[in-house]
Amino acid sequence: MPTGGYQVDNGDREMTFQRRDFLKTAVAAGTAIALPAAAYGRILGANAKVNCAVIGVRSRGLDHIAGLKENVVALCDCDEALLNQQAEGKEVERYQDYRKLLDNPSIDAVSIATPNHSHALIGISALMAGKHVYVEKPVSHNVWEGRQLVAAQSKYNRVVQCGTQSRSSPSLKEAVEFVRAGKLGRIQYAVGTCFKPRKSIGKLPQPLPIPATIDYDLWCGPAEKRAIYRPSLHYDWHWDFNTGSGDMGNQGIHQMDIARWFLGYESISPRVLSVGGRLGYNDAGNTPNTQVVFHDYPEAPLIFETRGLPRAFEFQTGADENQWDRQMDDYRGSRVGVVIQCEQGYVSIPSYTDAAAYDNDDQPIKNWSGGGDHYANFLDAVRANDQSLLNAPVAAGHLSSALCHTGNVSHQLGKALPLADIRSAISTECDLFQASVGRLVEHLIANQVDVTKDVLTMGIDLKMDPSTEQVTNHERGNQLMSREYRAGFEVSKI
Repeated sequence: MPTGGYQVDNGDREMTFQRRDFLKTAVAAGTAIALPAAAYGRILGANAKVNCAVIGVRSRGLDHIAGLKENVVALCDCDEALLNQQAEGKEVERYQDYRKLLDNPSIDAVSIATPNHSHALIGISALMAGKHVYVEKPVSHNVWEGRQLVAAQSKYNRVVQCGTQSRSSPSLKEAVEFVRAGKLGRIQYAVGTCFKPRKSIGKLPQPLPIPATIDYDLWCGPAEKRAIYRPSLHYDWHWDFNTGSGDMGNQGIHQMDIARWFLGYESISPRVLSVGGRLGYNDAGNTPNTQVVFHDYPEAPLIFETRGLPRAFEFQTGADENQWDRQMDDYRGSRVGVVIQCEQGYVSIPSYTDAAAYDNDDQPIKNWSGGGDHYANFLDAVRANDQSLLNAPVAAGHLSSALCHTGNVSHQLGKALPLADIRSAISTECDLFQASVGRLVEHLIANQVDVTKDVLTMGIDLKMDPSTEQVTNHERGNQLMSREYRAGFEVSKI
C-alpha cells in the first residue's frame, strides 16, 4: 500500500522520512494508522492556493486539470507517454506511480480520474497520506470498498468529494426542495435513463500488445491482471466488469444519483433485480448495453434503464457516422435524464443543470436552470478542512455508486432465458417494472435482436440488508459485494 510523508512547520525532512518508514512497516503488517491530521497537513487560509495533483490525465482527468486551474502542481498517469504529452508546457511535477506522488508532503489534495477499479484504493491511500480527495464517479468498483472509503474519510478527517457535479447545480437543488416539500404531492416513483450510443468495441484474435510506456501492473492495480482482447486499453475498460461498471456506472451514475437525491433515500435498496444483456453485436465487452434495474424501495421504487443501441436497426448502418447518436430512444422526452413522478405531476431532469415541473396533463408548472462550480466547492471545503461544506460528500457518492453495483451483481449472477420465461418470472412484479422491461423488449426487436432465444439475462432477485450492505439470500451475491484483491493492491479495511 502507498504511504506518504507529512510536512511540519519547521520543514523537518528527517521527521517526514521517519513517518514514511513507520507507515510502510505498519501497512505491510496490515494495520491502518491514523496520525493527528494537524501533524501532516498544511493549514490553509481562505484564499490560499491548494496544491493539487491530478491522477489519471485522460478524458475526465483533462476536465479536472481545467477545473482545478492554477491549483494543479502535479500530474500522474501510469501511461508515461500520455503523462508527458499532457504535462508539456505546464509547470507541474510528473509521476508515473501515484504511490510516489503521495510521498510528496507539499501536495494538499489529489483528484482521481483513473479507471473505476482503482478509485477506492487510491482514495484511501491518499487519505492515509494526509491528502484531501476529489474522486470521480463511481467512487468504487464494488460496495464494500466504497464503504471503506467513507470510513477512511471519517477516520483521517480529510475532505472527500465525489465527482457527481450535478450536486453543485443550484437549479437542481431548488427542484429537489420543491419536490421534497410536497409541492406535487407524494413521490410515486423515479425512472432514470442512460440512452447513450455505445458501438461495438471490437474483439482481437490475439492479446493487445501493451506499450512499453505503460506500467501495466500498476494499471491493473487491484483488478485481475489479464490479457486484453479489445483494440483499445484506454476508456473501453468501462465495458469489462474486471475494471468497469458498464454504462450504468459510467454515465448512469449521474442520473442514479439525481434520482436518489430527489427520493431522499440514505441507504441502498432492500431488493434489486436486473433484466438485460450485451446485445446487438459480439465484442470483447461483458457489461450490459441494454438493461433495466429495479430498486424495490417500498415507499417509491427506482427504475434505471440503460440502452446503447439506437432506436432501430436501420440507424446502426447509416452512412452518416453521427446518425446513431441522433437516433436514440427517449423516455418521456428524456434520453440521459431522470423523471420523478408524483401524485399531482412530475419533474423532468434532462441534464446536470436543468429541471422542469409539469402537471399530469403535461402542462408546465415551473422551470429551473443554471449550474455551479463543483471544483470550487471542493477547494473551498479543503481550505476550511470541513467536509460539511461539500455538495457531493463521499457518503452520498458511495450510496449512488452502490445502487449501480448491486444492479450489476444481479445481472452477473443471472441466466440467459427466452423472453417467455422472463415474462413469467416478472409477472408478479409491479406494473412499473413490467412496463420498463416491455419497452426494452420493443427496443431490441426494433434492432433485430431475436428475443425469443436465450439472449436476455434474468438477474438474480437480490435481497439486501441496507444497514450492513450485505446480500441476505445469495452467498455468491454477497461475495460480489467485494472482490479478490491482487497482492500489493489490497484495499484496507478501515
